[in-house]
Amino acid sequence: MKNIPYGNANFYEIRNDDYIYIDRTSYIRTLEKMKITRPLFIRPRRFGKSLWLNILSNYYDVAKKDQFEFLFGELDIGKNPTSDHNKYIVINWNFSRISPRGTTDDIEAKMNNTLNNMMEVGLVYYSNFLQKVI
Repeated sequence: MKNIPYGNANFYEIRNDDYIYIDRTSYIRTLEKMKITRPLFIRPRRFGKSLWLNILSNYYDVAKKDQFEFLFGELDIGKNPTSDHNKYIVINWNFSRISPRGTTDDIEAKMNNTLNNMMEVGLVYYSNFLQKVI
């Protein structure tokens, strides 16, 4: 019997550990056809927003190209992928750990530190791909 990935927003882990997954990847095609530059996903808590963003990250991430068949092969989007799959550098911006407490200067410093950290992590993660471009 497969487990339910309650609270798990890591698509790779869900696929790798054979959790139950209801395929909604056909919506990737729908999103691309809509040509929205900044989609906004408004849903209640625990409705899969983080998992959906993680799926999109895995789908578009150039560094995950070698894992495409494993992650998406048997899913709808894997059987008929769009031309944009695994073509982009994807940087995940997570501001959930920044405390809004303190002065404006404190918050600005926390924001700058967080942004710098995320950029450093992204540069290291994509270092092989960035060297090819340069």
